[in-house]
Formats: sequence, structure tokens, C-alpha cells
Amino acid sequence: MTTHFITAEIDLQETPTELQKVIEAELKKQGEPLRWAITSVDVEQQACTIEAVVTTES
Repeated sequence: MTTHFITAEIDLQETPTELQKVIEAELKKQGEPLRWAITSVDVEQQACTIEAVVTTES
């Protein structure tokens, strides 16, 4: 098992529940998320930056 630190940019969604689902789906493409956080929000671009730690099978 290997851990990776990744960043992703996600478009803001209509509701926080939808945003969480979109974030988790995007992170699962990279591996199994251990933790993640929204680290910045760009209101003009309607996007947020996510930093996460994910694990993958070697």
C-alpha cells in the first residue's frame, strides 16, 4: 500500500452535499481517500482546491 498527497480543482456545486459527493468521486479516481480538505475557494472561477492523502495498492 502506498500513500500519495494530491491536489485537485473541483467546480463548486449547488449544495454542500453535492460538493462532497463530487469531491469524493474525483478522489476515488486516484485511490482510496484517507483525508481531504478544501484549502482554497475561487469565487470568480466558481472552483475550489482540494488537498488529499489517498492510498493505492502497490
